[in-house]
Amino acid sequence: MGDNTEISWTDSTFNPWIGCTNVSPGCDNCYAEALANRYRWAKWGNHNRKRTSSENWKKPVRWNGDGPQFKRDHGHRHRVFCASLADVFDNQVKPSWRRDLFALICDCHDLDWQLLTKRPQNILKMLPADWGSGYPNVWLGTTTEDEKRYRQRWSILARIPATIRFISYEPAVGALGRIDLGVGCVPDWIIVGGESGPKARAAQWARSVRDQCQALGIAFFHKQWGTYRSNPAVWSGAPEADARALDPPSNGKGGARLDGRLYRQFPEAKAVTQRAIA
Repeated sequence: MGDNTEISWTDSTFNPWIGCTNVSPGCDNCYAEALANRYRWAKWGNHNRKRTSSENWKKPVRWNGDGPQFKRDHGHRHRVFCASLADVFDNQVKPSWRRDLFALICDCHDLDWQLLTKRPQNILKMLPADWGSGYPNVWLGTTTEDEKRYRQRWSILARIPATIRFISYEPAVGALGRIDLGVGCVPDWIIVGGESGPKARAAQWARSVRDQCQALGIAFFHKQWGTYRSNPAVWSGAPEADARALDPPSNGKGGARLDGRLYRQFPEAKAVTQRAIA
């Protein structure tokens, strides 16, 4: 975890602590749990979370110092996914740790922080008192692996003011259904990713999500099919070797092309309409 990452929709990952508890079917084959168990970083489930080292906490400060140069080199602000091995809005995290994290986020204003949670119901009570209409460098997201979780979680997140609000539809283990739920707004960004690994469940709903995103003006990012058996270029009859040639690993596990092209869109904060808490 750190400076470089294989996660295609971010630039770096930062974990202020490690550990989580599975809450829904999307957690069944959790990569973070597997890594934590393999390297004995932390115990999953109803156990104490493990705060990472002070040296690790210095990394965002270093990235922030390089922020202006990063933007000149890459054409966008440095994006940081926090936390890939935990959940910022986890009930079992010490409140003082979360306060330390938000202080760090405020100090590192030249970074765009992507906070992704499966617990949007906790966000409001855990945000800092000065959140207001949202920190300008924080994107709030929630994971929704199927239609049921999308309806539950987006309905909550949609009411919370933020510079960017996004959906991580990964692992996609069921159809997402209708994106516009009639709650006054739609996500600014949707990431689609099929499940990978030996126990991966097939994911074939990316086209429906793309079409809805295009109609609604939502930035669409297709991360990966997850496995080659989920890739239409394979199951529609094209030789697997051809699919591999068209979609090298750098474009996502199992390839990421959808109808012959890659979708790598990002939202723009200036286009976001913020909404007060109802």
